[in-house]
Amino acid sequence: MVRRIGMGDQSYREILREVALDNYGYVTIEDAVEVGVPAIELAKLAQRKKGRFENIAYGLYRDNSIPESPLGYLAEAVLRSGKGAYLHGESVLAMHDLALVNPRHISVASLRPARKTLPASIRLTKAKEGVRVTEYEGIPSQPVADAILECRKTIEPERLAQAARDARSQGLITSKEWETVKKGLGL
Repeated sequence: MVRRIGMGDQSYREILREVALDNYGYVTIEDAVEVGVPAIELAKLAQRKKGRFENIAYGLYRDNSIPESPLGYLAEAVLRSGKGAYLHGESVLAMHDLALVNPRHISVASLRPARKTLPASIRLTKAKEGVRVTEYEGIPSQPVADAILECRKTIEPERLAQAARDARSQGLITSKEWETVKKGLGL
């Protein structure tokens, strides 16, 4: 018998699928509890032999019935890194196809120290206090303007200048940010 909660006739599985649909196929324990599904139910769904949910990392599950998205790997990296984590540096530029970057690692920053073991593909760094964080496609990220300026030591100036112009033309940089980026890049 499927347990029902106060959301009509939806099962826990259906409720969690709706959450996963909005989050690149991923559901955290916090997400589950927020929508009224006990954390233990998410774990039970993942333990079923024919279950759609797979435990990816501590507190992180994926609904494998949801097709993978081109940006899903970035969402997973941020979710694996914990609450308050966000993409930064070259990974932000790669997300937007700027500066012709193809980083070896997904760069994630967080104010909190990582208590989890992360895959080698994720490089977690300590964020500085007071950093700006925004969202692109639902993924917490460093603003593009800040990412461009952060990459001055690792990406050729010409490529960064073109990335800044492209980002401005795509509406990823505000007028105020554009002035700051131009000054920071010496344009």
